[in-house]
Amino acid sequence: MLSEVLRDVGLFVGVRSAGKDPAWSDGGPEGRYRDYWWEYGFGELSQSARERGELLARLLPRLAVGARCTVEGCFPEVRGELHTYRIHLGSGNVLIAPDDRYLCIVPASDGSADGQAGPPAVPYLPFEGDRMLAVILSKAVMLADDTANTDPAITAQLGQR
Repeated sequence: MLSEVLRDVGLFVGVRSAGKDPAWSDGGPEGRYRDYWWEYGFGELSQSARERGELLARLLPRLAVGARCTVEGCFPEVRGELHTYRIHLGSGNVLIAPDDRYLCIVPASDGSADGQAGPPAVPYLPFEGDRMLAVILSKAVMLADDTANTDPAITAQLGQR
């Protein structure tokens, strides 16, 4: 019984970390958690994130966006028309090169890329248990064709307005 309670607490803490919340990119109240958020979102990789990077290094060249993508260290790098982007292998957070400006892209909660009901805009990927891989791939595909994006929250951050 105690082990089940501790497991539930562990899952809750792991899923609800402020490090996973893009709203905390400013560091929260008075910016006091900025370093924690940055380290969580762009820090060292876990073993599963390192393995994700190895898989992406083999997979990306085979995709239509492969000519625009490379994997360097903790990041797949995507060369769009407007900017070059780095997607963290652990968190899926995006930085705009060369000054590492944070780009907030939040996946739609219903599974679609555009927030509309219906089938997902990105097809199901058969990588069981690694939702982050699907998030990273969908962001890479979207950012490779960054001039086609019509989401006002994203275009404003890219300077398209």
